[in-house]
Amino acid sequence: MRLVLDTDVVVAAMRSPAGASAAILMAARQGQTTLLVSVSLALEYEAVCRKAEHRVAAGLSDREVDAFLDAVIAIAEPVESHFLWRPQLRDPGDEMVLEAAVNGQANALVTFNMRDFGTVPSQFGVEVLLPREAILRIRR
Repeated sequence: MRLVLDTDVVVAAMRSPAGASAAILMAARQGQTTLLVSVSLALEYEAVCRKAEHRVAAGLSDREVDAFLDAVIAIAEPVESHFLWRPQLRDPGDEMVLEAAVNGQANALVTFNMRDFGTVPSQFGVEVLLPREAILRIRR
């Protein structure tokens, strides 16, 4: 299964290492699924995970956040954006997530924010899943 993780899922994995989001990262690390990431999405992960509110909630130092981000990026397959379809979504900040999913031929886009993506990803053959749904599919 090829997945693109929305930034909220990466933050959740950092803040809650026992949750479904962290389980997705562990499954990717073990080769059970493939994570896809574009440069713009990786930069977004970095910007959001480094915010003090998330770092403090996770109980991590700046160095530990950097190590976490390096690990996430290292296990992901890079995606080049050959095609841009903007605007497609209600939130312009979500466009890079959709583009990574479409350009990377993802099976699913994983997010807690299902409403902002709506049915648009399905027009490109990409499913939108909650982290708990994604980890259940990975484990099948």
